[in-house]
Amino acid sequence: MLFNSTEFVIFFTIIVLLIFIIRKISIQHLLLILSSYFFFYYTSNYLIILLLVTTMINYFAAKKIFQTQKSKNKKIIFIISLSCSLGLLGFFKYVDFGIMQINSIFNYFGYQPIPFLEIALPIGISFYTFQVISYTADVYRGKLTPVTSLKELMVFVAFFPQLVAGPIIRASEFIPQLTAKIENGPKKLRQIVINNENLKMGITLMSIGFFKKMFFADNISPLVNDIFSNPIGLDSSNIMLGALGFGIQIYCDFSGYSDIAIGAALILGFKIPKNFNKPYFASSPSDFWRRWHISLSTWLRDYLYIPLGGNKKSKSRTYLNLGIVMFLGGLWHGASWNFVIWGLLHGLYLAIHRFVVDKFPGVSECWFFKNRWGKLVSIITMQYLVFLAWIPFRVSDLEELKYSMYRYLIWEFDFNSFIEIISKHKIPSLLILGFIILTILSYKRSDYFEKIVNLRNSVWTIYLIVISLLILFFMDQNQSQFIYFKF
Repeated sequence: MLFNSTEFVIFFTIIVLLIFIIRKISIQHLLLILSSYFFFYYTSNYLIILLLVTTMINYFAAKKIFQTQKSKNKKIIFIISLSCSLGLLGFFKYVDFGIMQINSIFNYFGYQPIPFLEIALPIGISFYTFQVISYTADVYRGKLTPVTSLKELMVFVAFFPQLVAGPIIRASEFIPQLTAKIENGPKKLRQIVINNENLKMGITLMSIGFFKKMFFADNISPLVNDIFSNPIGLDSSNIMLGALGFGIQIYCDFSGYSDIAIGAALILGFKIPKNFNKPYFASSPSDFWRRWHISLSTWLRDYLYIPLGGNKKSKSRTYLNLGIVMFLGGLWHGASWNFVIWGLLHGLYLAIHRFVVDKFPGVSECWFFKNRWGKLVSIITMQYLVFLAWIPFRVSDLEELKYSMYRYLIWEFDFNSFIEIISKHKIPSLLILGFIILTILSYKRSDYFEKIVNLRNSVWTIYLIVISLLILFFMDQNQSQFIYFKF
């Protein structure tokens, strides 16, 4: 069920109305579970079984870990649950990719290839697997007590606003919101209250998300598709425009989804941390990952980078850890070498940046990087590298990828070719320019959301009408799915 569809609007409205009408707490939470599983079933059909199995494995594993006294036994149980969760993810997402690599070796030595299993990829499996692993890992580390009922974990893992494409929420952030502590008594399920403040804030966030996705991302995609459907032979200006367009498209698409998910959750009375913070103003690789897909970058930091040793060991080990984390982060996005290249590029950026900081600790305090022009140079340089990395994220064919990256780095411009692509895609080109202007104007403004929410109701209603009309007027009739749905 796509967020940008009439079905979702009807579905979500019905759920909100039912929860508003029903006051019995146990029925509210049961309705949340049923609606979440229906949402997943509508999208993935029988693959809902995987969601149930993953939830059950980690529910009983966390419970057993908490009850077990010996640390060795705790570790064994945790490793078993981790292997099961990652095993399901690995089998359904990477088995055909693995067979492809084996077949390339078999082909070299003249052996018969192994047939592909052609397994359907369960939508959202990467997201809910990471979520449920964080739950069991935190119980194992002693940072979290296990849930008292299976219902709580089912709501956490399958919560429909962010189930398919995140943000990746932590059990420690979400599960406490399901319960209310009674003074001198046990916890009990919290009543879900639909109030005016959350409703207005949630609708505003959702409107911004729909606008990013349906006004910007969907209308920029034809230009990007035209350039990268067959990039070989194009000049540098076309490749750079395509990389710029895709960088804007994926940001508006994914941050738009996150805004809709956070807004929908807020309407239902749940707070989900933001997933983006002006990433295209990042001035360094580490700064970029503090701003882009924050829920994934912090997950990789806490559950992979730090367990690997982080920066607590030798400097060379730190650089290696950064490379490993970003390699696996790239592979998490998809079973394809282009995602691995994307991850390794960012790993290289992080490692080089860390090396420079280690070798020249005073460079960040240099007067040049403290003034306006120095910051501007840092931002432009970083974004040049970020948009270079978007090319392997978008282009899967290795020959086309090699050509596109070469043309991006080795400039060869054909002004007539550039004018031709701009003339062919006037609206996408104007939207790219419009996005850049809006982004620059918003550089030092972080209160635009609060200003919209605090508008008088009559003015706020006009805002919603204008946003809706813009979306409807420019809407792509094909209802393109969100990019991160396939991860």
